[in-house]
Amino acid sequence: MASQSSPQSVHSFTVKDARGNDVDLSIYKGKALLIVNVASQCGLTNSNYTELHQLYEKYKDQGCLEILAFPCNQFGAQEPGSNEEIEKFVCTRFKAEYPIFDKIDVNGDSAAPLYKFLKSSKGGLFGDNIKWNFSKFLVDKDGKVVDRYAPTTSPLSIEKDIKKLLGIS
Repeated sequence: MASQSSPQSVHSFTVKDARGNDVDLSIYKGKALLIVNVASQCGLTNSNYTELHQLYEKYKDQGCLEILAFPCNQFGAQEPGSNEEIEKFVCTRFKAEYPIFDKIDVNGDSAAPLYKFLKSSKGGLFGDNIKWNFSKFLVDKDGKVVDRYAPTTSPLSIEKDIKKLLGIS
């Protein structure tokens, strides 16, 4: 985590990718981000990964949107695999080209610092805790959290919010 006592943006964090390499999130300055806690064995897996792929395909060449996927096994143990297995599953089955990060906790004492920041920036309808797989945070180009979406919110249904953030009509 950054040396600041109170991070002001997502860009203040360094996280691990699925291969264990450090990734400084400041590399995403100037891009909108959709940050999602993902799982491979959830009832929401097929629809979410399919639609995340569609969104990424649509906006990746414009260089203005990145999807950051953080595997998490805290909900029904629906992400039991290793980072390597998770990455292979997502990239093979769903053709994901966006980054898959290290498996993390999103709730509790061991919650990743990034997720503590996301939750404190935008609490959910029933408090700050993430309720299930595929909770989504929309982050602006300056690294500020602008919205939070429930696991059941389809990625394509938030495209209008993404377009507004990107200044695309």
